[in-house]
Amino acid sequence: MKAPRCSFAGSGRACRRDPSLDAPLELRAVNSRSLATRLARFILPAGVLVFFCTTATPVFSQKTVAPAQTAGSQSEPLDTGRPDFARMLRQQAETDRTWRAASDGFMQVEKIIYRSSKGDFDIPAFVFQPLNIRGPKQHPAIVWVHENIRGHLYEHYIPYIREATSRGFVVIAPEYRGSIGYGKAFYDAIDYGGAEVDDVVTAATVVAARYPSVDPTRIGIIGWSHGGLITLLAICRNPTTFRAAAALVPVTNLFQRLARKGIDRQRRAIDPQNRFGGSPSEKPQVYRDRSPLFQIDRLQIPLLVHIADNDEDVDIDEAMPLVDALRARKTSLADVKGYRSPPGGHTFDRRVALLHWQPENTPDQRDSWARLWSFLDAHLQAPYN
Repeated sequence: MKAPRCSFAGSGRACRRDPSLDAPLELRAVNSRSLATRLARFILPAGVLVFFCTTATPVFSQKTVAPAQTAGSQSEPLDTGRPDFARMLRQQAETDRTWRAASDGFMQVEKIIYRSSKGDFDIPAFVFQPLNIRGPKQHPAIVWVHENIRGHLYEHYIPYIREATSRGFVVIAPEYRGSIGYGKAFYDAIDYGGAEVDDVVTAATVVAARYPSVDPTRIGIIGWSHGGLITLLAICRNPTTFRAAAALVPVTNLFQRLARKGIDRQRRAIDPQNRFGGSPSEKPQVYRDRSPLFQIDRLQIPLLVHIADNDEDVDIDEAMPLVDALRARKTSLADVKGYRSPPGGHTFDRRVALLHWQPENTPDQRDSWARLWSFLDAHLQAPYN
């Protein structure tokens, strides 16, 4: 039985955990059952320095914008008082205008609303279509899951969704419950790893039902960071809904995450309404059910995963147990790629130029997207073209 592809860019070697091996970079996985965290151990050539940035104050050049710089959009927001919902609504209106302007001449765009399968909320969503529609059931679709637990469809996705539609994909991007820009009730409805997943999965049914050009047998899903967590939970809970999936720098393990970042702080961020019912020690099954790491045995479709060894949010201790699980138990389905110190760390594949929303185009970013498009084309396009 072969192991899934899992290499670190620049090393030319497979992922390894044996500290005795002579490799330019060693990544030490932690025991996924332990709440304690350990620093990843790096063996680097002499004179090489590694810098880590936190998500609280991202660093980027004047010519480049890193993902999630919109106010109130941190992946792990601090409890800083009452949100300014009026300002969020204004910002969302501006974002909508930006998307319409950015779509002109590149793709068709519309904003729709659909009822979540949970039956309790109407979910806003962007839908992007190619300029030229081929005909009924001639186009594959992608459910595009935005990052951040308090986020929305950021403008830094503009060049990538343009590319998707130019390749013939129809894209639906749901603004799942808890997203910013849709008022207090929607914001307070956050259900981390719970109903938000249902909101996203419903989008697949909606895009197939409302858009005759979509082939319902060729729907994929992709997500980054928290969106990667939603993607993984979606395909494990609904193993036949999607044909293929990609989870980029995904959140994987709430036990490890809360232990490393602080239980009280993280609970305020991800579960302000106490839907979990308590801490990890009080409600371990709830946290387990919402941690993709423990759902991998349910995987039935091809999955692409990218991680970065200098990720300052989903650090290597959180990312590697998922890699280990896929290597051990889903050898024929998993395609895993690790990147060595890519510029931007957690955001390396989504950084764009500020004025014209063009990709930063670092070698690692180009490689990541080339692999993603090749994966999606192979599983959603090639068998039908």
